[in-house]
Amino acid sequence: MSVINYKEVLTTDKPYKPLTKGRKRAKGRSSSGRISVRHKGGGNKRLWREIDFKYDKKDIPAKLETIEYDPNRSAFIGLALYADGERRYIVVPKSMKVGDQFIVSESARPDTVGNRLPLAKMPVGTFVYNVELKPGGGAKLARSAGNYAEVLAHEGKYTHLKLPSTEVRKVPSACWATVGAASNEEHKLVVIGKAGRARHMGIRPTVRGAAMNPVDHPHGGGEGKAGRGHRRQRTKWGKPAGKGQKTRKKKKYSNKLIVSRRRVGKRK
Repeated sequence: MSVINYKEVLTTDKPYKPLTKGRKRAKGRSSSGRISVRHKGGGNKRLWREIDFKYDKKDIPAKLETIEYDPNRSAFIGLALYADGERRYIVVPKSMKVGDQFIVSESARPDTVGNRLPLAKMPVGTFVYNVELKPGGGAKLARSAGNYAEVLAHEGKYTHLKLPSTEVRKVPSACWATVGAASNEEHKLVVIGKAGRARHMGIRPTVRGAAMNPVDHPHGGGEGKAGRGHRRQRTKWGKPAGKGQKTRKKKKYSNKLIVSRRRVGKRK
């Protein structure tokens, strides 16, 4: 089992109360109470932090007051104090420290970590996170711990981004993004280590399909430890899954925006 030494990074253990609220967790259940996502349930109670993904306070400089832990996401969050006195939570970039300043503006410097500006103003090679998919729609891409997208090219009204999955995708150049990479890059190195710790995180046990009966899973059945009996790995419902197989829908709306599909398997 391994842990992250939060004392070296975090500056406070108490969240800013006006930006917190209670929130009921679905725990893998649909509105009818049936399991819609397996392996979810239980876990420690969490307080919800209101994170600003819209970044609609433009041309007002802000200063980072704190760096905090958020149980609802893998990256660290920080309390930003704007010059007009308003405070908002943001996802902190990994090299930003308490006291550093940033600004959300079309004229912001693209070489300053934490600044937010349109992709059209970003030089090729810039690392960005909190990327919008539609102008004004709020950050959607590259928000998890240590993640970033790389600006590869500008073509017409689109910008080519290399995403953390290695996929190259077109995003409208009018969309906004934050310079830098999301904080807590050591998150992926953590070893949970024991089942109890996973249960505290709200993760329930996963049973292998090969350990089930044929009625319960396509991989089930057979005498002893048997092979799955077919070429492709399948889900419980018979759909292709894992092992580098393509699972993307053929008519997905964003297919025309994909320049290069993500690499999977050992070659990645």
